[in-house]
Amino acid sequence: MTREEFDAYCASLAATTNVIQWGEASVWKVGGKIFAIAAGWDKGEPPKFSFKCSEMSYELLGQERGLRPAPYLARAKWIQADQVSALCDRELKAYIAQAHALIAAKLTKKAQADHGLVKD
Repeated sequence: MTREEFDAYCASLAATTNVIQWGEASVWKVGGKIFAIAAGWDKGEPPKFSFKCSEMSYELLGQERGLRPAPYLARAKWIQADQVSALCDRELKAYIAQAHALIAAKLTKKAQADHGLVKD
């Protein structure tokens, strides 16, 4: 997945915002809370994708080649894909969607309603 594809997919999810911070990292938020990050381009490194995941996914993915607990975010159950080939685009999109849902679910009911994340 390219950065452009990553950004386009994250933008397609409900109530998301994007900021560029920590150098050239593309940081995606829902309700002001981060759910996914793409980094590495500013240093000429291969892209790295990080995302929040469930406890079970965190345990399983952390054992896979090319994936590891995300630096600085591991205690919050984040995984980083250090190799572009670690996850196919379909898998990465599924984990990003799950990350979005996990973070959105942690927002207050009012914040969920304000961002149009609650179904009537």
